[in-house]
Amino acid sequence: MERSSFDIFTKLIKNNSYKVCKHNLSGLGGTKMEWKPKAIFLDMDGTILNHQNKVSITTKEVIDRLRENGINVFIATGRSFDEIEGVVPEGFQVDGVVSSNGMAGYVGSELVFKHSLSLELVNKVIEKARENQVYYELFPYESDRITLRQDRLYVENEIRDPKPESVGINEWLSRKQAIKGEIAWKDFIDSTEFSKFYFFARTKVHINQWKQELEELKQEINFTTSVSSLHNVELMVANVNKATGIKQMLDHFDLSESDTMAIGDSDNDLPMLRFVRYAVAMKNAPEAIKEVAHAVTEFSCDEDGVYHYLKRLIE
Repeated sequence: MERSSFDIFTKLIKNNSYKVCKHNLSGLGGTKMEWKPKAIFLDMDGTILNHQNKVSITTKEVIDRLRENGINVFIATGRSFDEIEGVVPEGFQVDGVVSSNGMAGYVGSELVFKHSLSLELVNKVIEKARENQVYYELFPYESDRITLRQDRLYVENEIRDPKPESVGINEWLSRKQAIKGEIAWKDFIDSTEFSKFYFFARTKVHINQWKQELEELKQEINFTTSVSSLHNVELMVANVNKATGIKQMLDHFDLSESDTMAIGDSDNDLPMLRFVRYAVAMKNAPEAIKEVAHAVTEFSCDEDGVYHYLKRLIE
């Protein structure tokens, strides 16, 4: 994709003017879809992932059948690329992945586009996180996620049992797993390119205070934030989100926005759902997400909602 077209698109994102006029699509409300997308973008957590952080075999199989029928299927996730393999079934394949809320795009294992946080921003944010005792994970492109060793005590303390009632079990299990073996505890930052920060707090008061700190920091260095639960916030390059990542992936495949569908459930899916031609919210999504969608799945992420919704495309 030419840089000029991406610059134009990011200006639209910044001005919040990329929300497209939703099309009146006849036939999409019935049991069989008359219109068929050429590209489907699927969120992971709360969408194709159940609350135990697993993708079902039936979801894999419907994706396989869609691709056999000439429909491109993509993942569009807040997770980093390296976080995907451990939560999908053996043999799981898609046409491409938009990872880290639009920060990077992959076709197979090939990186086709990426954006990187500056080292200046990384160091400043870690300093602020330490001052505020905020759990953080920093995601380099070429190595495991990082938390500095000097912050380990208070980071681990945020994941102490028992689980707070308002924290989702999927997010709690992910943090437990990260602490147990996925975080590289380092004495200093030894990488130069980073896809995102992930922040977590066990109380909503704490994470909301941290969000306000980040808003104030934006006055010094511009960046984008996104949330996928009441207890987290993620940080990416300015004017980057799932919609910009999808735009870059569509350009790579020479596909049009008018041929797209997306399914999601969280606030970080809003740019994606507003960008695609046909937006679907999960049954388990908050009402604010359902309000921007054309349709809502009949079943939740724990009931194979994506499988039941998409199988109509191939019946």
